[in-house]
Amino acid sequence: MKDTRPRVTYSNITADFSSVHELLGQRIDAVTQALGKFHPNVIGGQPSGDGQRYEAHSPIDHRMLLGSFISTDKTGVHAAVQAARSASEAWAKKPWQQRIATLRNVAKAIEREKYDLAAVCLLEVGKSRMEAMGEVEEAIDLIGYYCDEMEANNGYVRPLRRALEQESTLDILRPVGVFGVIVPFNFPVALAIGMLTGALLGGNTVVFKPSPLAGLTGSHIARLFQQGGIPDGALNLVCGDAGTGQAMLDHAGIDGFAFIGSHAVGMHILRSVAAGRYNRPVIIEMGGKNPSYVTRHADLDTAAEGVMRSAFGLQGQKCSSGSKVYVQDSVFDAFMQLLLDKSKALHIGNPADQQVFMGPVINEKAGERFVRACEDARREGNIVLGGARLSGGLFDHGVYVQPTIVTGLPAAHRLHKEELFLPFLCAQPFDTLAAAIRDGNDIDYGLTAGVYTTDASELDYFLAHAEAGALYANRASGATTGAWPGVQTFCGWKGSGTTSKGGLGPYYVPQFMREQSHTLMNA
Repeated sequence: MKDTRPRVTYSNITADFSSVHELLGQRIDAVTQALGKFHPNVIGGQPSGDGQRYEAHSPIDHRMLLGSFISTDKTGVHAAVQAARSASEAWAKKPWQQRIATLRNVAKAIEREKYDLAAVCLLEVGKSRMEAMGEVEEAIDLIGYYCDEMEANNGYVRPLRRALEQESTLDILRPVGVFGVIVPFNFPVALAIGMLTGALLGGNTVVFKPSPLAGLTGSHIARLFQQGGIPDGALNLVCGDAGTGQAMLDHAGIDGFAFIGSHAVGMHILRSVAAGRYNRPVIIEMGGKNPSYVTRHADLDTAAEGVMRSAFGLQGQKCSSGSKVYVQDSVFDAFMQLLLDKSKALHIGNPADQQVFMGPVINEKAGERFVRACEDARREGNIVLGGARLSGGLFDHGVYVQPTIVTGLPAAHRLHKEELFLPFLCAQPFDTLAAAIRDGNDIDYGLTAGVYTTDASELDYFLAHAEAGALYANRASGATTGAWPGVQTFCGWKGSGTTSKGGLGPYYVPQFMREQSHTLMNA
């Protein structure tokens, strides 16, 4: 029977999701009751325990045991690579139409269990209900969009010109081989499924490492791909920490890597891979600073809503989070009052509760980073909202912090330049939009940016001069966040990416393949 409940996206924020909440609440309770189990790795379609066993607890409440997992050692990584290599030829030889059919079956398996998967994501990462549900819906659409694109492009096979009448020529994209896919904690469903789909559709097999903070979600994803018909060995799950990731980088049997995470780790991967006998393809997205601009011609209420949502959704733990806002002098005070009012009204607590917008940050390390940022802000600027870690009740069993807004910092201050991955927003007045955009571009990142204006010339200037791969204008749902498969591409410029082609768009899957031309002399 078709599910008639509304689909949660990152944009339809005013829809009536009461029926979604009803079922999701039930599934959160059921999933919570089933926590605490052992989840082995999956290598060659079989459970594997090569490595050190560890336990993982929920950031919502550190007393909540999510389960136990295996931190994969070099032996386990080698076994996973060998399994992927053994499955590689058969999977690569499958007609692309069959690979599409299999991935579409995976999407159906995810659709059947999407409420459970959203509940797992919520409990493991601390996402709000709507963030978790939206992420799973995004993952389903990712598979569908990438399959549609491959179909529309005839499996990326096309004829070329002929130099001679008796010759026929063809351009074809072929698999690379074995891909290592390394996924961060913050979008453990959508980012994992996006990279896995790109690799598998391209005819590659995969060694898949979820974040050590998201092994439960990774285990569920591996099981759903198996249910969808991915052959044994084509997708191998290896949980673990940085040591597991390094073992993957060091293994010559992995032919390419896909990674989303911090700039520091991304650059380490890039340098490690480049140090080999020859360069292997590396598809990396590495975060952002993501400025937004509010001019005197903006609808200030819409701007305040969008800036607030981008700054504090998922506790600021998105690569697209809006952590810097420039506001024109003449409307600075009015905008800031609206922003403060909206931010003060946010509910902080257990994200399993329907009314909660902000849950915990992921761990103590993030909490310490928040404290340092607040100390720096107090020394050289003004904290106009928040600035403290919360305590009492549930707050004593997780890392919960206030949404924080800072003004008055010097333009070159590190808090204006560095990605913090926290619910921490810096606001700065500007005189001219051109000057503000020059300053907003003066960062190492170039992922997303947003503008609020009803003036066509200001909008045109922003679109022509903002140095980022995803630009948004006048969105109440998010100043710099909310990309959706096939609707917005998500490409990192400068230090935010390595390939100049982003996810969610038409050029993503071909990056997991390599080009070959065929020239045949006809008889």
